[in-house]
Amino acid sequence: MLKQVADGVLVQQSELLANNSIAVQGRAGVLLVDPGLTGTEMTTLANDLRELGQPVVAGFSTHPDWDHALWHPALGDAPRYGTARAAAQLQELRSGADWQARFAEGLPSEIAEDTPLDLFGLLTALPAGSSRLPWDGPSVRVIEHPAHSPGHAALLVEESGVLIAGDMLSDVFVPMLDNSADPIEEYLVGLGVLEEVADEVKVLIPGHGSVCGADQVRTRIDQDRAYLLALRDGRTPADPRLDSPQPGWEWVSDIHAGQLQGQIERTKRGERS
Repeated sequence: MLKQVADGVLVQQSELLANNSIAVQGRAGVLLVDPGLTGTEMTTLANDLRELGQPVVAGFSTHPDWDHALWHPALGDAPRYGTARAAAQLQELRSGADWQARFAEGLPSEIAEDTPLDLFGLLTALPAGSSRLPWDGPSVRVIEHPAHSPGHAALLVEESGVLIAGDMLSDVFVPMLDNSADPIEEYLVGLGVLEEVADEVKVLIPGHGSVCGADQVRTRIDQDRAYLLALRDGRTPADPRLDSPQPGWEWVSDIHAGQLQGQIERTKRGERS
């Protein structure tokens, strides 16, 4: 069910991973960001928008992770955008003849049979360095940054002060690192990029978890930074996200354990070089 979180901005949250699908209202319809997760959820989303008289006129994927580049025929055939790096990675993924079968193996078993893949990852790449999304609606600033995934970008709806953060600044996930040579430092840089616009933000929508107001934006940035600094130092941080009481979310602590081991190994390699 769509819920209004700011003037002209609606959110539907998925059941499994608390993914937020975001609809930004424009003059002729909505910009739809990161819709998901299942065919059932996306059909419900399409029906709700239709009842509001808001067709989808543009789409955007904040990054190329499986749960942020989905689409469903019920949402229509509007142009779907992503950064050049994100679009290139998705194009490469789709280039193999058996990509759907291999890709489906990595989906959560609870939703694998109801996650449509035919339209997954079909993005139009924004020109490198693009700072605005081309659509008929309020000005949306594209904030590409390092951290989490190649070509990750947040969107700032300038008129309403809504920051759509993708897989950043979540209250349910710790920062999840990519496979770059120095992922912690890159993530810290990414947080710095988002911090530069923090004073403009009135509402923050993370890719997963709860929406928050301006008073919590810097708190979330600081929490992510504290986690990363502890990880860099080989310490287990005092982070409530690692002890989630919610059933089924125990794997968040497993992510941390893997990232801590990865950092220990990177440190050892650095000492030997």
